[in-house]
Amino acid sequence: MKKNILKTLRVTVSLVVFILITFYFMDFAGLIPQSFHRLMHIQLIPALLSWSVIILLVWVVLTLLFGRVYCSSICPLGTYQDVAGQLSERIGKKKRYTYSPAKTWLRLGVVAVVVIAFLCGFGLLLNLADPYSAYGRVVINLFKPLYLLGNNLLESVFSSYGNYTFYQVEVSVREYVSFGVALLTLLGIGFLAWKNGRTWCNTICPVGTTLGVLSRFSLFRVRMDPDLCNGCGKCTSVCKASCINSKEHTVDHSRCVACFNCLDSCRKKALSYSAVAKKADTPTDTARRRFLMAGVTTVAVTPKILAKAQSLATGQGKAYETQHPITPPGSVSREHFQSHCTACHLCVGKCPSRIIKPAFMEYGLGGVMQPTINFEKGFCNFDCTVCGDICPNGAIQPLTVEEKHLTQMGYVVFIKENCIVYTDGTSCGACSEHCPTQAIAMIPYKDGLTIPEVDRDICVGCGGCEYVCPARPYRAVHIEGNPIHLPAKPFEEHEKTETVIDDFGF
Repeated sequence: MKKNILKTLRVTVSLVVFILITFYFMDFAGLIPQSFHRLMHIQLIPALLSWSVIILLVWVVLTLLFGRVYCSSICPLGTYQDVAGQLSERIGKKKRYTYSPAKTWLRLGVVAVVVIAFLCGFGLLLNLADPYSAYGRVVINLFKPLYLLGNNLLESVFSSYGNYTFYQVEVSVREYVSFGVALLTLLGIGFLAWKNGRTWCNTICPVGTTLGVLSRFSLFRVRMDPDLCNGCGKCTSVCKASCINSKEHTVDHSRCVACFNCLDSCRKKALSYSAVAKKADTPTDTARRRFLMAGVTTVAVTPKILAKAQSLATGQGKAYETQHPITPPGSVSREHFQSHCTACHLCVGKCPSRIIKPAFMEYGLGGVMQPTINFEKGFCNFDCTVCGDICPNGAIQPLTVEEKHLTQMGYVVFIKENCIVYTDGTSCGACSEHCPTQAIAMIPYKDGLTIPEVDRDICVGCGGCEYVCPARPYRAVHIEGNPIHLPAKPFEEHEKTETVIDDFGF
C-alpha cells in the first residue's frame, strides 16, 4: 500500500467520524437517524463504563495490530487538535515540530490519579479527562447555541418570504459552569494543538496513555531504518506527536498516533509503516514499570462534598429544598448513574423536552456537569425514551415505553401553603390536568373549591405538575428524586390513599 494512500484513508475516516459526531450532537431536528448514536458507543471510555466487552476487545486488537488508530481517526478531540494544528500552519508560517522526550511520570501520574479518584467515587476527574466527553461538552455548550442561532436567522429570512421550512427554537446557556469548562477546554486544548500538535494526547489524556502502552507492542508501526537515516530531521519537523528522534534514529511508539505525516517527508525512504521484527527498536522504559508499581500505593484525597447554597426569594409561601436530585429515567439509581456517567452531555443535547441539564453541585463536587433533570422549562414526555436509547456509557439504561410508564424516577410533593387554592381562594387544578398517571386528583376543599390530593405510589416523577403549577414565587408541587428508581404501581391496580403534605415532610 502506498504511503499517501494511508494518510488519505486516515484523514478521510477522521473527518467523516468527526463531522458525523459533531452534527449528531447539534442536530435538534432529527436530520441524522437515531441509529448514529452508535458512533458514541464505540468511544473507549463509554465502552469501558458500559462493559461493552466486544468493543473493548476490538480496540485492544486493533491497537496491537496497527497502533493508536483510535486516537488518530475515531477520537473527535484528536481530530479537533489536528484541525487546530492545520489552521496554525495555514494562518502562520509553516510549522516545524521538534522532538521532546516522553513525560512518562506525568502521563502515568495522570492515569493513576484519575483511576484512583474514580474508584473512590470521585468521577469529576475522569469526566474532565475523557476526550470524547470533553468534546461533547464543547459541542453542546458552545457549538450548538451558535447552530441554533443560525437556524433562527434562517427562519426569520425564509418566513419573511412565506417559506416555513425552518422554525424558531430556544437558545440558552444551560449551565454556566459547564459552559465555562467547555470554553476552557476548547481554548486550552486548541492552544496546545496550535503550538505543539498532540500535546494533550501525549501528556494528559488517559486514553492516549493507556493505548500508548499497548501500541509499543503493535505489529504494524512506523519503523526507522538507521542505516538509511541521515538525521536530517525532516520527519521530526512534521511529527505532531513529537515522538521521532532523528538524531538517535528512534520512534517512541507509545506516543505515535499513526498520522503518517512523516512517511512522505523522508527522501531517503528510511521510514516505513510495516510489521516490525521481534526485537524492539526503542529501549525498554523501566521507569514506566516502576511507576506503575508505585502508583498502586498512591493515596487518593477524598474531596469534601460541598453543599449548594439555596437562595431564598422574598414573598409568600414556603420554599422547598430538594433532598435528592433527579436522575434521568433508566439510570437505575444515583449510585449507578454517577459511576457510569462521564458528562458527555449527549442526553442534554438530545432531550426533546430540554429538561436534562448539567448539574452544578446537586450531586456534590464529584458530580459537577453530570446531567440532572430540571422542570423549570418543561417536563418529561410520558412516552419518550430518547436518553436511554442514546447513552453510550450505560449510565442511562434503555427502557421500553411500557417500562418507562412504570419507572418512578421521583415522586410528587404537595405543599398546601403555596397552592393558590389555599392562598388566593381561587380554583386551579392545572397539576391534576397534566398528570398522565392521575397521581394528583382534585378533592373538595371549601366554598365549592377543590384542592390537590397526591398519590405517590403511582407517580412516576415526570414533572408535568411542577412545570405547570402557577404558584409563585414558590410552586405548590415539586418532584423529589428517588435515589433508587422504583417501580410505580399501575393506576388501575392501585387504590388511592390520601398523602397530602402540608409542610416539608416526605
